Amino acid sequence: MAIKDKILSQKSERKISTKQYVMFAVYFASGFVLSLGRVAGDVTPFGVSFTAAAPKKFFPFAAAGAAAGCLVSGISSHSARYLFGIAMALLGSLAAAAFELYKNPLFVMSVAFASDFLSGSVLWLRQSGTAEDFVIVLSEAVLCGGGTYFFYRSINSDYRRFRFKALPLSDVSCIVISAGLMLMNLSSLAVGVMHPARAVAMFAVLLAVRFSGEKQALVLSLALGFSLSVAGGDVLFTVGAIAFSTLVALLFKGLMPFASALGFLCSSGFFAAAAANENSLSFFVDSLAATLVFVLIPSKINAKLEQLISSDEGTAHDGSLRQNLVLKLRFASSAMVAISESVDTVRERINEITRQKNDLEKSSMTDEEYIRREIVLEKTNQIREVASDQFFSIADMLEDLAFEFDEAEIFDTAAAEKIRRLLGTFEIYPASVSVIEDKFSRIRVEVLSECDASPAKDRQLTAEIGRIVGRYLDSPRVTYFKNETMLAYSERANYKLSIGFAQHSAEGKLCGDTVKTFSDGRGHSILVISDGMGKGSRAALDGAMGAGLISKLITAGFGFDSALKVVNSALLVKSNDESLATLDIANVDLYTGKCELYKAGAPASYIIKNGSVTKCELTSMPAGILRGVEFAKRTAVLGCDDCIVLMSDGICDLGSRWIESVLLSLDGLSAQETADEMLKLALNESEGKKLDDMSVIFAKLERN
Repeated sequence: MAIKDKILSQKSERKISTKQYVMFAVYFASGFVLSLGRVAGDVTPFGVSFTAAAPKKFFPFAAAGAAAGCLVSGISSHSARYLFGIAMALLGSLAAAAFELYKNPLFVMSVAFASDFLSGSVLWLRQSGTAEDFVIVLSEAVLCGGGTYFFYRSINSDYRRFRFKALPLSDVSCIVISAGLMLMNLSSLAVGVMHPARAVAMFAVLLAVRFSGEKQALVLSLALGFSLSVAGGDVLFTVGAIAFSTLVALLFKGLMPFASALGFLCSSGFFAAAAANENSLSFFVDSLAATLVFVLIPSKINAKLEQLISSDEGTAHDGSLRQNLVLKLRFASSAMVAISESVDTVRERINEITRQKNDLEKSSMTDEEYIRREIVLEKTNQIREVASDQFFSIADMLEDLAFEFDEAEIFDTAAAEKIRRLLGTFEIYPASVSVIEDKFSRIRVEVLSECDASPAKDRQLTAEIGRIVGRYLDSPRVTYFKNETMLAYSERANYKLSIGFAQHSAEGKLCGDTVKTFSDGRGHSILVISDGMGKGSRAALDGAMGAGLISKLITAGFGFDSALKVVNSALLVKSNDESLATLDIANVDLYTGKCELYKAGAPASYIIKNGSVTKCELTSMPAGILRGVEFAKRTAVLGCDDCIVLMSDGICDLGSRWIESVLLSLDGLSAQETADEMLKLALNESEGKKLDDMSVIFAKLERN
């Protein structure tokens, strides 16, 4: 076993040693290439840049390669100057390694700048250069320092993350620029009429067209085209030809296998023929070589390239992001519950201590003072109870949001971007656009805009958005916030709800009942009657507060139970006097016909189905009396032409038999006509009796 372990250890060392030799060769070759080319005449500072940017283990090989490149390119005063600069950069790298300064990119850039500037200044002084020559020396030193930054970032990037597209965009940009500088220095190398560097650049662009996005391919074509043209000087032709050919390749992408490569080759041929100069044949041969290599890549290598360039492995899908958000919301909800329980415990302890203190001091107080303290203690205790309830309400709201995000199965970012561009043609400039598909494959589009969104009601716009998402959409539900407008387009449902309502005030002009009918933007139609305690303005205030708060919370995406807790807390602390309101809610799913009834102290509702009337009566407490009020719930399924009727107690007190007979006698009228007639008959029936506020909502489910 000991011998086996030793052999395995030797193999492991040999593997590491082989990898190091390969890296030594890579750094030597890179330094060599970066010292070969000439930019803008006789400028080539990138060998110095690469030497300064190389890490501790490899900078001797980078310096040796750069020096060899200078010698191969020809012995001259400029070559000697760059050899001197490389030597100075090598000394700077030694200093960086000795004093652990390599981790600071500014130091590395300073070494490169100083090396190139000092060597250039010596040559400038020796040749008695002009002021213009000195400016060139200074500019080249700046270019040298900038090149060092790109090489440094490229060398120190985590290439394992590059495979998973987790590499920051800044690092990817530095890698592309560094590769462009390498190709620029090789651009003058020719094999017959072919320029290998240009062929490699075109091949890289074709890979980007096939495996990457449109933006990435276009940016890469511009960057590499510019890099290739800088050394040769034919900037407009090279950049324009490669970029336009890339655009043509993108247009043909997806038509058939390798259609993009054929489009790229044809476009390159057109540019070569149009230019008709000494560079034309070379350009076409390079594009032909790149296209042939691209087409002949074996399928196994194609699979590897696709995994390297376009794989989203390791990145978060919409689904995983959604689940992460759901998890965080549920953790936050649990934290709010814990806080509420802690507040409740502290409240009970404070209440106990204060009450004991009052009992001990009772003998020294008058009865009036003792009663006053007890009242203050009770009221303070109620306020603390409401504060505790608010944390529970927040917990429920967070849970509701988690549930809503959990239902959202897909976020279609491509469709959202198309809708954003479409809205711009209607002079709507959204802050955000979301296209959401839930677990039931229903789509809704939510648009948040800070500008006037009145053009959103245009039927043509709704139809165009529907074409983008591939569904028929209803007209948008518009919700106004302080400075923003939310537009919610929901997929056209199977049903629609025809709604009619009528009211009568028993005292003055203000009715104590409040009626609300609205859509939540997710295919549900919601009916609400809130009856405030008593009559007149006081009852109207409580009813309006209850109906208004719960409708806003439901529209914002919160559930019925959590919304009721908020309404209950608001009514509890609204005034010192008793303040309450009943809540009668029907939530109708327009996709399925499912009807959910929620009652908090509300009277019976009635469902008309298949010619018969069913009474739905549930026992519950109104909001604003006690803590912990909950809805009583019941579910029914409505079909086409079935009806739901909500009424306040002013009508319900007339008796269920009378109501059932009236509902059956009004068959054939529209929803609004039925509501008006029912109120009229109720007023006639209650003539001579003590009147209460009366409200009725009549809704009929119809095929959409």
